[in-house]
Amino acid sequence: MNDSFPHDLPNEEPGEVGLVRWQDYVCRDAFTFECGSTIPGFTLRYETYGRLNAARDNAILITHALSGDHHCAGVHSIRDGKPGWWNNLIGPGKAVDTNQYFVICSNCLGGCQGSTGPSSKNPQTGKSYGLDFPVITIRDMVNAQRLLLEKELGIASLYAIIGGSMGGMQVLQWMIDYPDYVQRVIALATTGRQSAQAIAFNEVGRSAIMQDPGWQGGAYGAGAGPNVGLSVARMMAHITYLSDKGLEEKFGRSRKEGSGGERFGAEFEVESYLHYQGQSFINRFDANTYLYFTKALDRFDLYGEGGRMEDSFANVKSRVLVTGFTSDWLYPPEQNRAIVHALLRCGKPATYAQLDMSLGHDSFLVHAPELYRLISGFLAN
Repeated sequence: MNDSFPHDLPNEEPGEVGLVRWQDYVCRDAFTFECGSTIPGFTLRYETYGRLNAARDNAILITHALSGDHHCAGVHSIRDGKPGWWNNLIGPGKAVDTNQYFVICSNCLGGCQGSTGPSSKNPQTGKSYGLDFPVITIRDMVNAQRLLLEKELGIASLYAIIGGSMGGMQVLQWMIDYPDYVQRVIALATTGRQSAQAIAFNEVGRSAIMQDPGWQGGAYGAGAGPNVGLSVARMMAHITYLSDKGLEEKFGRSRKEGSGGERFGAEFEVESYLHYQGQSFINRFDANTYLYFTKALDRFDLYGEGGRMEDSFANVKSRVLVTGFTSDWLYPPEQNRAIVHALLRCGKPATYAQLDMSLGHDSFLVHAPELYRLISGFLAN
């Protein structure tokens, strides 16, 4: 099912997006969620890279995963030591070439990095929404993104949409709900619906958060919250993003220097790594957003009552590339391949590619020249 892709990235030496700044789209109209609940407007924080051409037909939307946000390329200041989460993919001369494309990425509705979500102020009460925020779905995220593109940026069609994991789910929802809007879609390390195991891992994470006394039924204040529970949820989820081989290569059974003083302290390097992941996560992520987003993942189901993804794909018009990774056991290759099989049974132009990488589910985020060639070639055709 592999198309023939070019073997080289663009000719120019890859460069950097450089300094970027986020912007806010403020929708002042009421927004109705798929569940039927309504909020009196919302904000989406977003960033753009490159320039929209005169024909306004070179726009590419990037959709983020569970713990991602709008900042996927460039840096916010010259002192910013960490560029956007997909900086290796996006920039002048890179696979998503900002000399050629106008790239947009927004923090999803329901998020906690500037977009309206559970931690935002409810204008009707003057307090944070908390659990009064409506139940959110992948479709709700997509509908809010479309308003951003049309109302704020004046973009009537997309050259492509690219996303992995939860971002891949958004990609699939886009091509289903707005078949005339999107020319090409690239979905990476994703699924048509979560497995029982994936749902189980999410439930353990949610339980860790909700059983932390700091959660307070979701009504914790700013600067407070279930930090221990959220840290544990992140530590456990992060394991699912990796692979046994990747962890063994990176850490093995290496011990921390000077460890052993505490009976149950972090003795091995892998333990220290997970504690670091958990601690850094609570400094940037809202616990209620984690609950809402993981439930959106669990409820995403393109198979429907009939158990056939073909029914969801009947009106798809986009050209599709789905990529799986051999070491991904969260959304394994067979789940990615099933999406393409269903599209092909509908007579849709779809391609499946599989990359042999050892870093697990997160393989789509790391430096991967083979992946860049796939993406660059698909965008060029």
